[in-house]
Amino acid sequence: MDTSGLMIVRPLTGEDLESALPALARLRIEVFAAFPYLYSGTEEYEQTYLRSFANARDAFIVAAEDNSEIVGCATGSAIDDQHGEFAAPLSEAGFDLASTFYFGESVLKPGYRGRGLGHTFFDAREAHARERGYARTCFCAVDRPADHPDRPAGYSPLDSFWKKRGYRKLPGLTTHFAWPTEPGGPNLTHPMNYWMREF
Repeated sequence: MDTSGLMIVRPLTGEDLESALPALARLRIEVFAAFPYLYSGTEEYEQTYLRSFANARDAFIVAAEDNSEIVGCATGSAIDDQHGEFAAPLSEAGFDLASTFYFGESVLKPGYRGRGLGHTFFDAREAHARERGYARTCFCAVDRPADHPDRPAGYSPLDSFWKKRGYRKLPGLTTHFAWPTEPGGPNLTHPMNYWMREF
């Protein structure tokens, strides 16, 4: 999964993952601080989250490195090993959780976007899911109104990118997840939409 130059995309497991946790935590905090997530997390929480994610069934974590610096990552695992907030609405809607692979996140520093790494992350996770016999993949994306006060001028959502990848937004199906939007602030509940691709 090499790209041009010194950019490398590779799965992280075992000691490689453990040693990368601080960098992955900082990356997630940096990228998710921007609109639309507006997330204000801590490195301690992020490392705990990532370590827990890595232990989930069929977990997969892939990272993009530029001269050994981690500049992007993407995750996935069996959805029935994830937060109930994400699994329960799908189960209630009639989807089989055992055959559904969940994408946790895909984060990339702004300076590395537009180089095809987003597609590489999706390719790697979809291949991982197919190899393990999953029938579909899905993910959740935060739902922000067009008139949100923190929406940057010229902001373009990723809907068209996801549609080109074969994903469709599941109409009427949402969940809610909580995270802080300011340092030391309370966890606030945010609405999230489901996107899914059937193999």
